[in-house]
Amino acid sequence: MKLVSFFLAASTALSTAPALAQEVSFSSGPATTVIEGLIDCGQRSRTSAVGEIISEDGKRRTVPAATNYLTAPHAPDLYNTCANIKPRSLDDVDIDALTTFDAGGTEVFTAYIFADNYFELYVNGNLVAVDSVPFTPFNSSVVKFTADRPLTLAIMGVDWEENLALGSEDNRGVRYHPGDAGFVMQLQDASGETVAITDTDWRAQTFYVAPLQDRDCLKQQGQTRDSSACSTASTNDGDAFSAAYWDVPSNWMATDFDDSTWPNALAFTNDTVGVNNKPAYTNFTELFDAPDADASFIWSSNLVLDNLVLLRRTID
Repeated sequence: MKLVSFFLAASTALSTAPALAQEVSFSSGPATTVIEGLIDCGQRSRTSAVGEIISEDGKRRTVPAATNYLTAPHAPDLYNTCANIKPRSLDDVDIDALTTFDAGGTEVFTAYIFADNYFELYVNGNLVAVDSVPFTPFNSSVVKFTADRPLTLAIMGVDWEENLALGSEDNRGVRYHPGDAGFVMQLQDASGETVAITDTDWRAQTFYVAPLQDRDCLKQQGQTRDSSACSTASTNDGDAFSAAYWDVPSNWMATDFDDSTWPNALAFTNDTVGVNNKPAYTNFTELFDAPDADASFIWSSNLVLDNLVLLRRTID
């Protein structure tokens, strides 16, 4: 795995304002590439490039997101072909040998995560670990950490892109194909009891939508940012498409951040997300699809166009 020698700032468009309705801003056309690729995993890996673009309100936007990938600890791998870690089941994983991250407490928890494509995990306001593979091939992660209850779980979810600021990739025979997203997690305590799963009790807010073939399709009312009426059609001519942005609050991961006005997350099936042919998921269905704790894939209301989504849940 080869890292580029660039530094990516944690955010370029942050706000300290409370969770009130925000104005949307737009950009048109492709971004300028500032990082050619965060990792190189060979021919089966899509290029995890990072770009910048100035939106129409004059702000510099990082696409697909301003992340902590180059500076934060990477989550240990549950399954990762880039690192040649390919267990056939959870029985082949030595959980006891994993590094335990400190999130400011004494009780030990273990999070099992599959993200399409990238996640950052915060617990009680502390950044614990980030996804080791920003784009593809698809991987899964296992993160042990210490914390005290109640647990405020905060996730940055990013659907990565090849066409920067145009929310799409060269796929399925077309140059501009809007890929889908999704995030699933099961959290256990030291006894193996499930204390949290991803479901519709989580809050989910959208901060970056692309590609937009028609800006008028995007509707906003209060904290609801609805792109469901926007086209998800693939095309070979997308250079003029738009993207929509909202500023990310600087304290969105904090325990005292008010997410009460954020919409609830929506749940999506395995078939919709398309994981039934991905061993990073299917080798661990006893976790993610446990009969007594079946975790759902969650996201905002648009699995395809909403590319930067923040997720929150507090567990007592």
